[in-house]
Order: sequence, then structure tokens, then C-alpha cells
Amino acid sequence: MGASMIDSGGEGEGGDGIVAEINVTPLTDIFLVLLIIFMVTTTAVHDEGKNIDLPSAEVAEETPPEGVTVEIDSAGVLKVNGEAVGEGDLSAALEAALALAADKVVVLKGDQRVLLGQAVNVLDLAQKAGAEGIAIATQQPAEP
Repeated sequence: MGASMIDSGGEGEGGDGIVAEINVTPLTDIFLVLLIIFMVTTTAVHDEGKNIDLPSAEVAEETPPEGVTVEIDSAGVLKVNGEAVGEGDLSAALEAALALAADKVVVLKGDQRVLLGQAVNVLDLAQKAGAEGIAIATQQPAEP
């Protein structure tokens, strides 16, 4: 009789053994929250430089991506290859960017509200800096 009392508290049948299982529900919740945060920040960073309203054109050719891009937004802020540049430093920035570029082509991405005089000035500085080709970026017109 004494032996049966000793066996009843062990790991055998009907015992109170320790259950060692990992609960994956909180882990899954954390991964989903991190995925949502990653998706939101990625789209925010991706859309950061899209405030230029390009003019539309029916016939447009794709420009070489190896060229130097000059962006002018509606406020007149200049960017050479995505880096903000002052109007006085534009010539030096264009020379430096063209020296590093594989194709000596300058692509002007100007907002439709940019004055023609400012666009011509940028293209003139690009030719003086050594650009062999000039392109103006456009977009396809919106379909009605």
C-alpha cells in the first residue's frame, strides 16, 4: 500500500507534470505589427520626392537612367540627383555630377508651373557644364 502512494505523484498517468509549450499568438501579433510599420514607412519614404507635377505629352521616349537628373519643383527648389542645390551652386553641382555620370545627358524634371526662363537657364548651365544631351521629362496624359 505504501508503494502505490509514492508512484501517484510522478510523471505517470494522472500526474500533474509541467507542460512546456510556447504560445505563438503574441509572437505572431508582434510580427504583424512590425510588418505594418515597415509597409507604412516604406511607402512614406518612396513617395517623398513625388511632388513634381510633370507636363504631359502624347509622344514620349524613355530616357536613359544613367544621366544626371535636375528637378525643379513648383516652389523653385533645385535638386541635382536628389540633393538640394542653391541656384549659385548649380553650375558646380552639374559639373561634378556629369563627371561621375556614365551618360553625359541631363534630364530636366520640372513642374508645369516652373517658368520657361528658369528651365532654359538650367539647360544652359547644363550645356556649359559639359552635357552632351538634354532631355525634358514628361508623363503620359491622363485618360478621360
